This record gives sequence, C-alpha cells and structure tokens, in this order.
Amino acid sequence: TSKVTDGITYVGVNDHEIDLFEGQYDVRQNGMSYNSYVICGEKCAVMDTVDAHFADEWLANVEEALAGRTPDYLVVHHMEPDHSANIAAFMERYPEAQVVASAPAFKMMVAYFGTDFAGRKVVAKEGFKLDLGGHELAFIGAANVHWPEVLFSYDAATGTLFSADGFGKFGALDVEDPEGWACEARRYYFGIVGKFGRNVQAVLKKAAALDIKRICPLHGPVLSEDLGYYLGLYNTWSSYEPEDAGVTIAYASVYGNTRQAALELAAELEEAGQKVSVFDLARDDMAEAVEDAFRYDRLVLASVTYAGDVFPFMSTFLHTLAEHNYQGRKVGLIEAGSWAPTAAKVMRAQLEEMADVTVVDAVVTVRGAVDDATRGQIAVLAKELCA
Repeated sequence: TSKVTDGITYVGVNDHEIDLFEGQYDVRQNGMSYNSYVICGEKCAVMDTVDAHFADEWLANVEEALAGRTPDYLVVHHMEPDHSANIAAFMERYPEAQVVASAPAFKMMVAYFGTDFAGRKVVAKEGFKLDLGGHELAFIGAANVHWPEVLFSYDAATGTLFSADGFGKFGALDVEDPEGWACEARRYYFGIVGKFGRNVQAVLKKAAALDIKRICPLHGPVLSEDLGYYLGLYNTWSSYEPEDAGVTIAYASVYGNTRQAALELAAELEEAGQKVSVFDLARDDMAEAVEDAFRYDRLVLASVTYAGDVFPFMSTFLHTLAEHNYQGRKVGLIEAGSWAPTAAKVMRAQLEEMADVTVVDAVVTVRGAVDDATRGQIAVLAKELCA
C-alpha cells in the first residue's frame, strides 16, 4: 500500500504473470497493474477490486490501509472482471458494507455473481453524491468509456478524479517504463477505448468544470503533475486528430517483395525528412501498428494479393482500424501480385467506408521483384505523401 494524498491510500496489485491483457495486448515485458484505492473520512470507501488471481493480496492490502477500521462502502466504477472479480469476496468479508454502483452494473453483478446484493446496494448515477464525512464523492456518468455501466467519481476535498479505465496504461507500477507514460497509454487508449471517442469527449467536457489535482485510474500510475499534458493528449486522441506529423507503413508480405517495396518507400520518405514507423503485420505487435496509425497523419498499407483479396493480417488490420473509427488521414497503397494484383482495389474499397480518409492517387504495384519501374512508382507515391 502507499499514500496517494490525505485520506486516500493505494491498495492495488501488480501482475507479472500475465502475457496478454484482454487476451490480445502483449504485456509480457512490463506486466500490468490493477488499481484499487481506499478513501477514508468519517466513513471509508474502497474503490474497486482487482483481478481474480490477486484476491488474497488485495484483501490484505485493503485491511492494512483500513488500519483496524471497517469499510462502509465498496464503490464499483467499472464491472470488467479485472476490476470486479472480487466484489463477492469483499462483500462476504465485510458483511456490513454496502456496494455503490450504477444500475447497469448491478445487472452485471447478477450475471457474474448470481446476486445484485439486494438490501446492501446503493444505486449511483450522474450527480449522485456519497458523503464520507470530510470527503464527498460526486459521481459522473461515463457510459461507454468503454463499457456502458461506467462511472467516474470526484472528491472535491482532495481534487481527486477516479477515472475508471480512462487515463490508464499498460505496465505494472513496480517497473519504470523507459518510454514514459504516453507510449503505453496511447497503445492502451487506441486498443481499448479508441472506438468511443465521442463518449470520452463528453466526459472530458464534464471534467473541465472540476478542479482536478490528480487522476486515479484503474491501470497505470496516479497522475498528479502536469495534468494539462494528459488531458490534452486525451482530447487529441478522442477527437481522432493526428498527434504528430509522420507516416506509418504497415505491410503484409509473403516472399519479401512487398516488404522490400515498403522499406524502400520508408527510406525515400525519411530522406525527405519525414518521420516514419514501419510494421510487419505478421510479426510485429499489431496493437503498436494501430497505435501509430492513429498517432500520425499519414498511413501506407502494403499487401500482397492473396486469393483475390488482401493477406489475412492486412485484413485484420483494416478491420481493426474501421472498428476503432479510423478517420481524417491520408493513405497510400502498395500492392503485389504475380498475375492479377487486386489488393489495392480491395484496400481502397474498405478505406472509402471510413470517415474523411483520403486515398492518394498514386499506387505502387509489384508484379514480381522490385525493379526500376516499381521504384519510379515508389518515388511518385512518396512525393504525393509529402505534398
């Protein structure tokens, strides 16, 4: 446990056994944190639980933070199992405690635990206030950030915003992230929250009226300095605006010719002074490729033609971009095919279904090996991308 500020203690846990968060996001290098907090005035509230694997460690942390007191409330901001798995265990451990959550959250509790803790439940919604004596939690509706039952809460006494999965990042808290906060927070945002930009924007507008001194998310560090930086990034991300000028190149290659075309384009763009990131969709972390596709203002898709379509990894990447509301970018295309290259046509059709995506006219077609004719097309594409 550790002190966050007067009356608030961190009681979360670090997970270094997990390989894939939500079954898909690679966190083997730095692990994951599941955050929980205890806030005490005249009464005490425990803010969320943790993943099922850490029940004993978490309950011990809670007991230590309470220092002999009995909790009055368990506040459930979000019902995803990595935060809600120990609700029943907590309610059994502390039979006098009440659980505070949104109406949809209580319906989910029935599905997960077979009960909504009737007689012990307090239904919260936008504007509801929970007086702890010296601390008062004001609840903020945050539906579909990123589940429909989500609530934020704000303690005016300390200026603390409890933000559920908002402002979260990958990585355990006992590991110093050499890349800082933004990189893994960005991958987390676009992978998990990114589809719901409109809902994030709505919550940010509510947050703008609050005097926030710190943000306590359910993953990642407590944010207490330079909050304008974090809020600014969230505003950029949730409005789907590019964060930086640059080009992401994502390729799917079988025998290396598509890859070569992609790398030669990358070299040409870098020579022209452009920031470039390149991903092999079959081998690199696709979540990183999605992250950079949203981070930068331009994207190049390079795919071999496969069974009259695009290569499966490219198909997955395109689907993921569309699912996460990819928009407002300039996109270039590279295709390959020994006898009937159609990948560019397929990719263009899918891109045209996305909002405000401009597909440049120049297309690079690799009909075998990369030759002088191909390099001429690469030069034209590079020029259009830099225009």
